[in-house]
Amino acid sequence: MRYGVIGTGAIGGYYGAKLAQTGKEVHFLFHRDYAYVEEHGLQVDSCDGSFHLDKVNAYQSTAAMPVCDVVLVGLKSVNNHLLSELLPPLLKEDTLVVLIQNGIGIEEDVQKMFPTVQLAAGLAFICSAKTEPGRVNHQCYGYINIGNYSCKQQEKIDEVVDDFRKAGVDANEVEYLEARWKKAVWNMPFNGMTVALNTQTDILLQNPNTLQLVKDQMMEVVEAAQACGVTNIDEAFADKMIDNTVHMTPYSPSMKLDFDFHRPMETYYLYTRPIEEAKKAGYRMKKLEMLEAELRFLEEAHV
Repeated sequence: MRYGVIGTGAIGGYYGAKLAQTGKEVHFLFHRDYAYVEEHGLQVDSCDGSFHLDKVNAYQSTAAMPVCDVVLVGLKSVNNHLLSELLPPLLKEDTLVVLIQNGIGIEEDVQKMFPTVQLAAGLAFICSAKTEPGRVNHQCYGYINIGNYSCKQQEKIDEVVDDFRKAGVDANEVEYLEARWKKAVWNMPFNGMTVALNTQTDILLQNPNTLQLVKDQMMEVVEAAQACGVTNIDEAFADKMIDNTVHMTPYSPSMKLDFDFHRPMETYYLYTRPIEEAKKAGYRMKKLEMLEAELRFLEEAHV
């Protein structure tokens, strides 16, 4: 299959490069570092083994890219309005678009933009950053779950999962809604708390007060998910996420990096939308509502 990557940052760059390393045809859309990658290639510094792509199918515009069987979208969700222009040149009748993005409600909104396009969620559990041109820094973890949102071709989902596995990426198909909310169990506490308290994941868990607050926020997400109809999620999952993070390399999540580099934060899909969905289902995420308000204050003061 031919892959396209829109948003060749820490996430799209890593997964696209892993596929390309094993011989898959992958076409990458770059923004600021296009010229650098054209000349120097793409470097992935990885805890699982670093590698360099000498020749990269790099583009500055999707209009110059070929149509693809699968498009991996690694854009930050604050830029999803750009998809109306970026996606069409890559699409054919049966293209699968995998949205490797954080938050709740993303697929629903993108489907409204493209009613006939097949969509899946990409839930990436990875510590990765891209803070300089042409270099992805993969620190730990790296697996990806694929949740089918509207793809009618099960064999295509199966092939994507298989391609990732052959590329050395632990990949699995999961139930869509459950997967989105399970990802939020980690995302909602850690992304916002590292911004609000100007810290990293390890420091939050070393202090008993913030550890308890993280757990309380995780349980709000668990209970919100249950209110929205997710059954396979409970306190044990929250405890697992905390334990995984304790053993994780000290990490600044994507929202913390966005804040530090004065980029827009993904507050809507990470906080506003799940809070709204929970309210519709009759549940209030009170501590996370407060965190959302703090993030909006900080972002306005940080401009």
